[in-house]
This record gives sequence, C-alpha cells and structure tokens, in this order.
Amino acid sequence: MTIFIQVVLPVLLVFLIGYVVQLWKRVDIKPISTVAIYVMTPALVFRTFYTSEVNIQYLYMAIFASLLLFALIIVNKIYCRMMNYRTKLESGLILSTAFMNSGNYGVPIILFAYGEAGFAYAIVFMVLQSVIMNFFGVYYAAKGMAGIRTAIKVIFLMPATYAVILALMIRGLGLSVPDNLFQTVDIISEATIPTVMIILGMQLAKIKWEGFEWGKITYGVVVRLIVSPLIAFGITLLFPMDPLLAKVMIVLSATPSAATIVMYAVQFDAKPKLVSSITLISTLVSIFTITILLWMIG
Repeated sequence: MTIFIQVVLPVLLVFLIGYVVQLWKRVDIKPISTVAIYVMTPALVFRTFYTSEVNIQYLYMAIFASLLLFALIIVNKIYCRMMNYRTKLESGLILSTAFMNSGNYGVPIILFAYGEAGFAYAIVFMVLQSVIMNFFGVYYAAKGMAGIRTAIKVIFLMPATYAVILALMIRGLGLSVPDNLFQTVDIISEATIPTVMIILGMQLAKIKWEGFEWGKITYGVVVRLIVSPLIAFGITLLFPMDPLLAKVMIVLSATPSAATIVMYAVQFDAKPKLVSSITLISTLVSIFTITILLWMIG
C-alpha cells in the first residue's frame, strides 16, 4: 500500500487531471502534443545525454530493447498462427503489446520509485523506444515497403534524434554549453514530464468505451503487463547489468501499451479500435500490476 501511495498514486493523479480536463473542456490535444514533441522532449533528452556518463550499461540497454521487441513479436506471431488470425489483426496485436508507454507513463513511475539515477536510465530508454517504435511501429502498422520508407522518414523527423546527436557531439568535442543557455534547457526540461503525463490523461479520455473485443483485449493486456516483464527479467540475467538498470528495465517493460501507437493504427487502419481498447484497459489494469511489481523487485 505504501508503494501505491508514494509512487503510483501521484502519477495517476496527474493522468486524472488530464482526463478530467479533456472531458470537461474538450481541448485540442494536437498543439500541446506538438510543443511536447518538438520543444520539451528534445530539451529533456539533450539535458540527459549531455549530463549523463555514457558507459557499457547503455549498450546493454540497447540490446535489451531489441531482444524484448523481437521476443514479443515472436510471441504474437505464434499466437496469431495458432488462432489463424489475419495479417491485419496480427499487426494490431503486435502494435498493442510490443510497444510500451515508457515515456509519459514509465518515466514518472521510475522517477518516483528510483530517483534521479533511475530517471536518467529511463530517459535514455525512452529515446531508444521512440526510435524502435517509430520504425517498427510504422512498419507493422503499414505492413509493407511503403511502411519501411515511411518509418525511416519518421525517425529522421523526430527532434529527439537530433537532440541526442547534438549532445553527444558537444561532449565528444569536449565543448560545453554556457550556463545561461543551459538554464533555458533546464527550465523546459523540468516541465516536460508533467506535460506529457497530462497529455496521456487527455488521450485516454478520447477513447470510447464501446464494442470491446474482450478476448483479444485480455490477451493483449496479459502479454503487455505480465509476459513482457517476465521476458525482460530473463533478458536482464543475460548481462552484467547495474542492478538499478535491471530494475528500471523490468518496470518499464511492464508499462501499458503506448498511446502514440494508436495514431499509427488509425493512420494505417491497423485495427485502431482494438489497439486503442488494449491501450485503455492495460493502462487501468497497470495500476495494480505496476504496484505489485514494484513491491516484488524492491
């Protein structure tokens, strides 16, 4: 109960504020989301890569993210083959279960649970997940060569990609950002997490509670919230990871379906109703599963 009150509840309350505001005022989310994507998130990413020491743990993180993604894709392909599901439904289930909400859900959970050290790991993982999600997410949504071309284009349109490159270049060249300029980055960075949390709450308020395919939703929720962290735990045993990093990876792998992926499902007609339903239900159920997981791993 203490973990729920101290870690999960503060995060949920911010989501709830966004949810209530959206129901009340019917706010246009796109302008807010645009500012978060093109200004706030790049600032936070730049600050993290500029101030963090890059070491072997980051390589383990990249390998972990790749192995987890492919393991979840295989799980879905086996299940869909057994159930004789069509390609479009398979793509919808992969979108719902292979891509977790490590950004506007996972990062604040990690911050409350493990402090600034865990938070730094979570931000780096968020960037990795963004690249993976924008490539493979678009590919599975579009399912074809056009999807690959679109996926590559999307990655290079991501401001966070250039924030990482700029931060690493500055560090690699032994340069430094003047304090007054870095304060600007710092101020924007501090506002990023609460903003993206409110946006998630607003996005959830737009999902309609009707026509749910409960059998498929149950499968998606189980894979996203239970199977994924179990696979993640197994992967962490393969590498000499920092114990804190291992915990962060396991918790992030147990976060609900990524809200961003719903946009791809809608854009490419990859079972958008199912994807949004799994996103909503997995977010609600994760209140309990994340609390239990944090209690189990400490």
